[in-house]
Amino acid sequence: MSEPTTFSWQQPGGRFASGMVTAPGLPPVTPPPRDPPPDEKPGPDGPQRRRRQMLIFAGIAGAILAIGLTIILLLVFASGSNPFRDRASAPTDVRPPLAQACPAPSVSPSAGPTQAPSALPPETGARTTDPDAGISYKAYGAPWVPWNTVWRAGTLEVPYKVGQHFVTEPYSGGEYHASILSAAVPAADNDGGIVDLECVGRQVAADVRAEYYPQPNTMEMIQDRMTTLGGKPAYLNEFRLHFKQAGLTATDELSAVAVIDVGKSTAAVLYVSIPGTHKQWDFVVDDVLKSVRTP
Repeated sequence: MSEPTTFSWQQPGGRFASGMVTAPGLPPVTPPPRDPPPDEKPGPDGPQRRRRQMLIFAGIAGAILAIGLTIILLLVFASGSNPFRDRASAPTDVRPPLAQACPAPSVSPSAGPTQAPSALPPETGARTTDPDAGISYKAYGAPWVPWNTVWRAGTLEVPYKVGQHFVTEPYSGGEYHASILSAAVPAADNDGGIVDLECVGRQVAADVRAEYYPQPNTMEMIQDRMTTLGGKPAYLNEFRLHFKQAGLTATDELSAVAVIDVGKSTAAVLYVSIPGTHKQWDFVVDDVLKSVRTP
């Protein structure tokens, strides 16, 4: 092993420097690692860096979610509802009013023996036909004229579209009528079309008395029973109402309400009214009821 040799050389400008050189055949000396400055710390390795990034991303996502939930709650409360107190409301009953008031009976109601079509007297003379209601009935000459509008009467809003009428006197800026009107009312909530005729009939008759006439009034009952009209089961309510109303000459009226089971989910309604000022037409009530026919 050779001894290291020290030599000097002169740098340009007259300055001298010295250094260590090794003898031929010796490996170069590796300088020791440099210590980092006191304020410099080694950076995190790969897994630590990724973990830190995931925590940052999770924090940002949580903040966005919290902001979104806050906005949704503000909108809900601003609409007037309280999601922490309000309970889901029960499904709305969409059945017709009469079907709600008169659920179908467990067995089909009977009005006694029905008449076969061949047993009924033949149809003669002028007739009024209501295809929606599924009935026809006798038509009368002057002063009766065809009904040409839709009158949705009372709370049940029975849609009278077919029939006859005439004006008996002017009343409250309008007119007072004698009438023979028919309509179809949804009355069953089942595929079989079973109708509780008595219940439906009483509901319609009560609506007629409460909504069609001056109040208060008193009722003289004439008929209130199950029967057969046109060979079909029917409920019949016939009565005379007494009342007094300023500006109205009539003080009473003969009326009849018939509800007929025509074998559909709708029942036929036939409403007849004759004001007391025209009692010569009272016979029409029973006459038109006897003339009812069904297909």
